[in-house]
Amino acid sequence: MNIEGKKVLIVGTGKSGIAATALLSQVGAVPVLFDENEGTDKREVEKKLPEGVRAEVITCRLPEQAADEAQLLVLSPGVPVDTPFVEKFRDKGVRVWGEVELGYAFSKGKVIAITGTNGKTTTTALTGKIMSDYYSSVFVVGNIGTPYTLEALHTREDSVTVAEISSFQLETTENFHPAVTAILNITPDHLNRHHTMENYVAVKESITKNQTGKDICVLNYEDPYTRDFGERCPASVVWFSSARRLEEGYYLDGEDICRSVDGAEERLMHIHDMQLLGIHNVENVMAAIAMSSSYGVPMEHILNTVKHFKAVEHRIEYVATKKGVAYYNDSKGTNPDAAIQGIRAMNRPTILIGGGYDKQSEYDEWIEAFDGKVRLLVLIGQTKEKIAECARKHGFNNIVFADTFEECMDICVKNAVSGDAVLLSPACASWGMFPNYEVRGDMFKEYVNQLKE
Repeated sequence: MNIEGKKVLIVGTGKSGIAATALLSQVGAVPVLFDENEGTDKREVEKKLPEGVRAEVITCRLPEQAADEAQLLVLSPGVPVDTPFVEKFRDKGVRVWGEVELGYAFSKGKVIAITGTNGKTTTTALTGKIMSDYYSSVFVVGNIGTPYTLEALHTREDSVTVAEISSFQLETTENFHPAVTAILNITPDHLNRHHTMENYVAVKESITKNQTGKDICVLNYEDPYTRDFGERCPASVVWFSSARRLEEGYYLDGEDICRSVDGAEERLMHIHDMQLLGIHNVENVMAAIAMSSSYGVPMEHILNTVKHFKAVEHRIEYVATKKGVAYYNDSKGTNPDAAIQGIRAMNRPTILIGGGYDKQSEYDEWIEAFDGKVRLLVLIGQTKEKIAECARKHGFNNIVFADTFEECMDICVKNAVSGDAVLLSPACASWGMFPNYEVRGDMFKEYVNQLKE
């Protein structure tokens, strides 16, 4: 798409919107940055723009002339694609892209793209580290925190871009064509945005829509959605499993990660040689190994990186031990399935912090996963009553409500005894009390680190 001289309307003034505006300015487009939030200060948005970036900034209400002149609409991930605002542009024949599609359009080299309900960030970070340990030009972008558009113009023909792609970002892809993809798992999440599970599954699967048999898609054999998708995936499928031996693919046998090719088994590594905790991380590691090997990285280089790789921030992250109590930050456990993995990783009696923004999730399986390990549940946020009702239905009654995060932490410290763990793994999004899960996790760590030994 020839974009030079064209007016492009960017909706959303967060990190991805600012990065998209900067890229558009650099490639000769005429960017117009818009935020309809009435509380948005135009001057504050203008201050966010990098030096030398020229863009018109509009807040609160979009004038009809600006809407009529837009030749491309670029949406930030937080903007739903089915609103009347967006539909009006589609009806006029204006293309609707996301920040990922824009970044891909102006990047070079090949892409490895990872999606799934849980495990995306760890798998993306590990795959990115494997790639950067072996190749000279590697970029790690997307939902992991660095906008694709921020790095796109720095890529070259031999670059590898490793991208964590959320369902929100997949909704606005058009030509995005990774050489290697992975769908780690699919469990109910973001149904307030996608409305039905069928829609959510279809969006996740769309990461492969431009792939062919020459490309690779890594899939989880133990997930019913991804196993079903393997039968109709347009790419060549590589399987991984944490529960059974596979004739072809990667699997866990006892405590060894193995690879089978034409039925011949090769033992790759012992799981205790990893620094990551939990069976979910064994799955993440297998997916990263499968993608990296498919891309051409020698296995000895892959395994060396895996053995030295530490957990990403906010994902079952050990913070400190104070007075015999171990504190873990799993703020990225923003849905029940992710939070289940946090509980499973604990090896001691646990005081659990849960609750937050309601994404229309159900909490039964999460509560059942307590399995005698959780001795106190401290609830915060919009969902606290809903979670408490679910917990009581399952016979768990040791519940305390907190109105603020500081009160919540005070309760945890007061009730914890030596030998316990305190786990922040909320099973909910952070919105309402915090701008994002990172701020929530950082507040947890700051509180813990200020505790006396």
